[in-house]
Amino acid sequence: MSLFITSLNSGSNGNCYYVGNEHDAVLIDAGISCRETEKRMLRLGLSMKKVRAIFVSHEHSDHINGIAVLAKKYKLPVYITPPTLKRGGIIIEEQQVFSFKAFEIITIGELQITAFPKKHDASDPYSFLIACRDIKVGVFTDIGMVCENLIHHFKQCHAAFLEANYDDEMLDSGGYPYHLKHRIRGGNGHLSNKQALDLFIAHKPEFMTHLLLSHLSKNNNDPHLVQQLFDEHAGETTVIVASRYEETAIYHITAQINTRASILRQAVELRSVQISMF
Repeated sequence: MSLFITSLNSGSNGNCYYVGNEHDAVLIDAGISCRETEKRMLRLGLSMKKVRAIFVSHEHSDHINGIAVLAKKYKLPVYITPPTLKRGGIIIEEQQVFSFKAFEIITIGELQITAFPKKHDASDPYSFLIACRDIKVGVFTDIGMVCENLIHHFKQCHAAFLEANYDDEMLDSGGYPYHLKHRIRGGNGHLSNKQALDLFIAHKPEFMTHLLLSHLSKNNNDPHLVQQLFDEHAGETTVIVASRYEETAIYHITAQINTRASILRQAVELRSVQISMF
């Protein structure tokens, strides 16, 4: 069993992430138009017929703009909490609205989706972990700080979409007013490159094969800068910067462990056994 993932768009102009297996898929947020979602999935060879539900992280427009049309056209259930639905003002048929609770496992076909609270300036914000048997993919964006919930779930991931919103120096020297800079880095805004990198270095599991850096700021970050920053510490993990202008490739996620890390661990274990024999 395996999972296929792609970022259909990632940034303040719209966020939409696809996670699925051969039969079932879900969208995490739908912040680009229905037409654009369809075009990008078609270019990737993905079918909307496999999409079984939309999960909504929070009510900011760059995460919900496409939901109403997508849900209506494809008769998709929308998993959204009551505060997010109320604040977002999304018009959805009542029978298509499904609520969820923190840490509750929701089963969609062979997928299990778990939401957990995050720090962000929204009414009821959540991150998501999508599992298919032993394979787990996290969608961790719009995060004000690294909390224990994030660490706990990040350590389980074979792949993850992880926010790297801004470079500290670019934010400091940029033209944003003070109140906006404070909002971005104030603990309920967004995750910096450094915060994301520290999480990656400290808590990346040895079996993580792909990391998609997401929700980069147009004005306060540089894709080349953050790519280089993470590549220096990536090891055998493939690091991709998700674009705010186009879809990424589709990445095939399996439960195969990091080969080099496995060999090193086995060598250490063998050495320990040999020492204990003498």
